[in-house]
Amino acid sequence: MTHVELQTMLTEAQKQTYKDQGFVLIPQAIGAEKIAAMGLELEKWIEESRSHNKNYGSSRNGKARFDLEPGHSAEYPKLRRISNPVDISQAYRDVLFEGPAIEAAVDVLGPDVKFHHCKLNIKLPGMVTRVDYHQDHPFDVHTNDDHVTLLVLLDDMTEANGCLRIVSGSHLWPQYSHYQGDEFVGKVDAEAQAMCEASATKLEGRAGDICLMNTWCLHGGTSNLSQNPRRLLICDLTAADNFPLMEPQVPSDYTGKVVAGKASRIARFRAGQVEMPYLYESDSFFGAQGQDEEQD
Repeated sequence: MTHVELQTMLTEAQKQTYKDQGFVLIPQAIGAEKIAAMGLELEKWIEESRSHNKNYGSSRNGKARFDLEPGHSAEYPKLRRISNPVDISQAYRDVLFEGPAIEAAVDVLGPDVKFHHCKLNIKLPGMVTRVDYHQDHPFDVHTNDDHVTLLVLLDDMTEANGCLRIVSGSHLWPQYSHYQGDEFVGKVDAEAQAMCEASATKLEGRAGDICLMNTWCLHGGTSNLSQNPRRLLICDLTAADNFPLMEPQVPSDYTGKVVAGKASRIARFRAGQVEMPYLYESDSFFGAQGQDEEQD
């Protein structure tokens, strides 16, 4: 499939939903064979994790690619995040570099689109990892707001297994600080957390569904309280004329790759101010949110 063959993926109603709510779910966008191929790779990585007792694997910034929840063991593996699976798997490149997922992104970002980074968030039965409410843009600040988080459901996602929760319309609200004092904690404060928990939409869906979410949307998720896994592929995509103002928190071999249309050498800036983060030291976002310390 070449870039010039991209077709409209979203209906006008879905485009309006994205504009108004900041997110839209597109049912059964990814075929069962591709979901199965990614799932097979992930099962291999989970099995491999049994032979490790700390975070492992190398990535571009020297951090571990494979991030383990405290309490991980060979008997009870708790692999919770894999940074940039596209760097090590063709199955993930097949989904994130062409096809329906990119067609959908074009419908909200325009014809020229770049890949920034991706990761797999994994909530296996018995794991306690959660996601505190936050916005994605404050982690990787860019010159404008044409920046979308693409979510690919590898499993059916329900309230019981820790589905994503999104605060509808919050992409239009004022920006929230993700600092506590001088520390970048990757989440909003306790008052905002409570507000989000009371008002968020539970995004339930089936394996093969995708969701497009504006990177200014407040979102989070609870722990998996079920006996079913919840594995979610997360990918940041931007318009080609949207340039990062910092090094990526999760750099990929493919950061900046044009996945639709053509590259731009002109950076488009939006008016206004934005809070700048620093590169957190933890191997993953969960450590930045303080969850490793809580579970020690």
